[in-house]
Amino acid sequence: MLFVCPLSRLEETVSRTRAERVVSLLAAGTALARPASVAPHHHLLLSMNDIVEAQPDMTPPGQEHVERLIAFARGWDRARPTVVHCFAGISRSTAAAYIIASTLAPNRDERELARALRLASPSATPNPRLVALADGLLGRQGRMVEAIAGIGRGAEAFEGTPFELGIE
Repeated sequence: MLFVCPLSRLEETVSRTRAERVVSLLAAGTALARPASVAPHHHLLLSMNDIVEAQPDMTPPGQEHVERLIAFARGWDRARPTVVHCFAGISRSTAAAYIIASTLAPNRDERELARALRLASPSATPNPRLVALADGLLGRQGRMVEAIAGIGRGAEAFEGTPFELGIE
């Protein structure tokens, strides 16, 4: 199972779900303590800012980030959960969860998965740059981008509530 949360709820979510793996999507320099129960090789840290267009002194999500995320997803045996988080649990992490689910369920309808994401998290607003990069890498021919655009912007929130996203 796949769980998504903000940074402030990482330790609690890993403990509650007994997750073995963690994906962190944070701006460089953000303080992060990997939960002690997660082995270093089961933690993927992707350093990027939550932006869509390049901006001075900021790191936009790039193809290498998404390639690493897809490879990490493909290496997951799914015996125990994975937790995905960003700072707020709203944009980068929800995009990453959508990408992981799309990677591991290649025949799942993109729109159905996007609707499942919206039902699980009313505040989810997946980073469109991450989704677009994954769409190209996974050969989804724009369907991931269209599906995420179709669910629109999520409800305003300072921080997302932890949630579970089914893969199949």
